[in-house]
Amino acid sequence: MSTLSAPPAHGVALDLAVEAVETARAAAVEEATADLGPEAAAVAVGAHLGAVVEDGSAVTHRFAADVAGYRGWLWSVTVAAVEDGPVTVSEVVLLPGESALVAPGWVPWSERIRPGDLGPGDLLPVEPDDSRLVPAYVQSDDPAVEEVAVEIGLGRTRVLSREARQDAAERWQDTHGPDSDMARAATEVCGTCGFFLPLEGSLRGGFGACANQYSPADGTVVSVEFGCGAHSEIEVRVGSPVPVSALVYDDGVDLEDRS
Repeated sequence: MSTLSAPPAHGVALDLAVEAVETARAAAVEEATADLGPEAAAVAVGAHLGAVVEDGSAVTHRFAADVAGYRGWLWSVTVAAVEDGPVTVSEVVLLPGESALVAPGWVPWSERIRPGDLGPGDLLPVEPDDSRLVPAYVQSDDPAVEEVAVEIGLGRTRVLSREARQDAAERWQDTHGPDSDMARAATEVCGTCGFFLPLEGSLRGGFGACANQYSPADGTVVSVEFGCGAHSEIEVRVGSPVPVSALVYDDGVDLEDRS
């Protein structure tokens, strides 16, 4: 760990604060005693790592923290002094150093949840301003949606926005599109399969649901360019897996010797 150093001090008070290493150490030990006890606290405050001048009369001393679970942390003790006065302790804190292991920044639960996290009985409320949804009475650019939206009082309160439909199309294209391992190995695509059920609305031309119980994508939205080995028009040539030699007829007729 790098050693911190203070710039040249100016003034008697600042000199006193810079030299007050033992005063700062004692303050750190006292702070640690409350949680660790006297014996553990005495060794919890390690080597002096230097000092940083805060202003004309205050200096922060840093000590290595020899505490289990706090590798790379520092005891930071700020002391102050005035001319003809004692050195006083302003603050004692335990701070993470450059190599310290710290917890990641807090993220709201609504941003931490991922697809597949929702289980039976769980509730996932939608934010009022969720950009994926728009009021049903707002023009949605989707004829199939408009048929429902005009049912004032009977239709859905909110419907998918253009942004949400684009996001869904990208997700489906990534998981069940032409670039997946299954599709690259297939000889036919879903768009020509009898088990393919096209979606309604603006996504009809690109996606549908698989209705083949033997397909790995059964019950899943797939791209028209996706494919698997369970295509409805797959034809398998049936034949013997064992090579058969050409037939030789031996009817007992003598062969003419032309040697």
